[in-house]
Amino acid sequence: MGVRSIIEINEDRCTGCGLCIIACAEGALTLVDGKARLVSDTYCDGLGACLGDCPEGAITIVSRKADPFDEEAVRRHLEANGDAPTPHKDTHEDVLACGCPGSAIMDLSEGRPVRTAGAAAAGDIPSTLGHWPVKLKLAPPTAPFLKGREIVLLADCAAAAYPDLHRKVLDGRAVVMGCPKFDDSAGDTERLSAILKEATPTLLCVVYMEVPCCHGYMRLAREAIARSGMDIPLRAVMIGRGGAVLKEETAPGTAGKRVEAAR
Repeated sequence: MGVRSIIEINEDRCTGCGLCIIACAEGALTLVDGKARLVSDTYCDGLGACLGDCPEGAITIVSRKADPFDEEAVRRHLEANGDAPTPHKDTHEDVLACGCPGSAIMDLSEGRPVRTAGAAAAGDIPSTLGHWPVKLKLAPPTAPFLKGREIVLLADCAAAAYPDLHRKVLDGRAVVMGCPKFDDSAGDTERLSAILKEATPTLLCVVYMEVPCCHGYMRLAREAIARSGMDIPLRAVMIGRGGAVLKEETAPGTAGKRVEAAR
């Protein structure tokens, strides 16, 4: 038994609505005496898919001693309850325990044609996205596409606003994305910190919008680096509403330090 990320339920906040149980594809949650409870540590992957479905904010991700997540145990548990996931076959996919193809790990760079200047000039602009999934909440900290790479923490509005995102930001980098305003910041901080510990990236690049609410990703990145204890350079790229890069700055190793790149 080692220390790992796992969910924790605040019983005082839990109303027993059961939405988290529906959201948990591993069947790790159940209702006991009107409160959501964790059936077994081995069924919880610690990814926190249930967090966003709790209207009371009763579920958080914590680090504590727990039995390791066991995919085989999850499969047997789901089969025993008549809810086994349907296997998804693909040469480029490694399906997560939830059995959802939308969350499957994929290497998108394999078999991709080499880009040429002529193709780009003709308007056939190729994607440089090298992996799937891209949502921060779905990216496993142990995913091979994160290991030793430059990682981009991308605010989803910036993805829509920045016209040269693929060529100047995504090419050759791993990306995780979400919304600093509407997503659960505590859960995202824990997830990003776990990613930094496991993946040991060479750089964390935060791409965010000029609007004040989007600056939360810079605070989240600083906190995640501090919690990870890693000495990771932090790059800040601010995108304007019109699609221009308004500010770009890189700070050297930032573990436990304050980065003044963008407030």
